Amino acid sequence: MEEWYHYPLLIVVGFAVGFINTVAGGGSLLSLPVLIFLGLPPSVANGTNRVAIIIQTAIATAGFKSKGVSTAPFNIYLGISALLGAIIGAQIAVDIKGETFNRILAIIMIIVVLIILFKPKIKLMELQERLTGKYLWIGVIAFFFFGIYGGFINAGLGFIIILFLHYVHHMTLVRANATKVAVVFIYTLSALAIFIWNDKVIWKVGLIMAIGNATGGWLASRVSVDKGDGFIKTFLVIMVAAMSIKLWFF
Repeated sequence: MEEWYHYPLLIVVGFAVGFINTVAGGGSLLSLPVLIFLGLPPSVANGTNRVAIIIQTAIATAGFKSKGVSTAPFNIYLGISALLGAIIGAQIAVDIKGETFNRILAIIMIIVVLIILFKPKIKLMELQERLTGKYLWIGVIAFFFFGIYGGFINAGLGFIIILFLHYVHHMTLVRANATKVAVVFIYTLSALAIFIWNDKVIWKVGLIMAIGNATGGWLASRVSVDKGDGFIKTFLVIMVAAMSIKLWFF
């Protein structure tokens, strides 16, 4: 990280990642390889990436709120559950062959594409949110396990969260996105703390990338609200398909 051009590259990549993460998910599948390419060890790249993510999600959450989209306190309940899971995930050291991991994740992403394309569409008149009672507890339990994965690597989790919130809790894709970024912000607090404790964060790199992440996240939050569910669904399909191809073949 000694060349001057590394820093504008980080901002550009961060912008793309912030936009992708906020509208759909999977941005870390771009940022992590770039950080490793620039010379950071994988564990340090993972920790440093969290600095940009936490700033990006804070700004994106503010962006959604400025447009009148907020799901508090529901998002806080899910976030706290995920935060506890993320503590576990961030401490897990799993010795798994990289190629095997990527292919498993690629299969998951393909399944997500199929769900997006062929799952029966929820009629708007039937889209009454289910945020209390047993559905709240289902969400709290599910997000604990989402948090474990999010704390471990985070890449690709946004897709799953959006679909879960849409089909289980009957949220519109816009409100699911707003909930997602708030939850990711909350659980990344604990994951980042673990990485900091283990000296796995390069602050200068993370904060420079965060400039791009925050800008992309803010723009994406406002575009998502303005364009609506159709835009998000199209973006989801494109991104999931692209990430699946990348993971499987590259």
